Amino acid sequence: GWTMFFVVCAGTIAALSVAAANYMGQFVELTPVMKQVIAVGLILSMAVLNVRGSRGSATVLNWTTGLKAGAIVVLSLLLLSLGTSPVATAADAPLIAPTSLLSAAATAMIAVLWAYEGWQYVTFSAGEAKDPQRALPIAIGLGTLALIGIYLLANFAYLAVLGPAGVAASERVAGDATAAVLGPWAGKAIALAIIVSMYSAAHATVMTLPRVFFSMAQDKLLFARFAEVHPKYGTPAVAIIAACVWAAVLALSGTFDQLLTYVVFVGWIFYALGAAAVIVLRIKRPDAVRPYRVPGYPLTPLL
Repeated sequence: GWTMFFVVCAGTIAALSVAAANYMGQFVELTPVMKQVIAVGLILSMAVLNVRGSRGSATVLNWTTGLKAGAIVVLSLLLLSLGTSPVATAADAPLIAPTSLLSAAATAMIAVLWAYEGWQYVTFSAGEAKDPQRALPIAIGLGTLALIGIYLLANFAYLAVLGPAGVAASERVAGDATAAVLGPWAGKAIALAIIVSMYSAAHATVMTLPRVFFSMAQDKLLFARFAEVHPKYGTPAVAIIAACVWAAVLALSGTFDQLLTYVVFVGWIFYALGAAAVIVLRIKRPDAVRPYRVPGYPLTPLL
């Protein structure tokens, strides 16, 4: 829980806010200080929205999620239809040692693991959900499947336009691929959609993770004030504000790459321990009431 506060929650919010500020540089020249001010401003807006209520916050999240998913799908179909880059095959790849390949794959997985984060955040809102036992497995399952489809579609589209070498050399792959096919104006349009996407993901983190700190404080595992509920809005306001303040500190102290590595390296250690805990609890408490049993146990948590 403490790692959630100091690393996973605040680090995710900070990394996404810094990345969004960096993407704004596609519209106007920004100094490092200006980017920091923008990142902190984005975090402040998320704090205000989430303190004022879960319903309004969820509405913002639904609209931004729908916008970014729709934009990615439409863009990908356009790029696939207009792209002219030849498809690379295994025969085109240089021969490298298996150890080098494993190292490269592991490095590439850092960003992939972070891109697929979010499935676990759904459970943090269970206390405020209707029929969570039925709704959460459906939400996680369908959400993850949709994400796999959208991500694969987008990556094939980027390769169709830029080719493997062009993708590897690009700092803003979606913007560069779009600009190459449709012109600079389209690159800026997709950059705007990506900024919305990053804001949406950070907003989802602010909406869900402070519920963990709220519950921890109720169980006397965190400062008691984190369990306070706003008298007017009924939200865990102290937990939300504290998480956003620490996120702002991290946003001022690191680059996107530093924050990304910080979150992924530490976070996935604890996700692995969480999966291992399923096995430990089955052994230590074999007779405990379990409304939901993970399919394929023990293979699923082991994997």
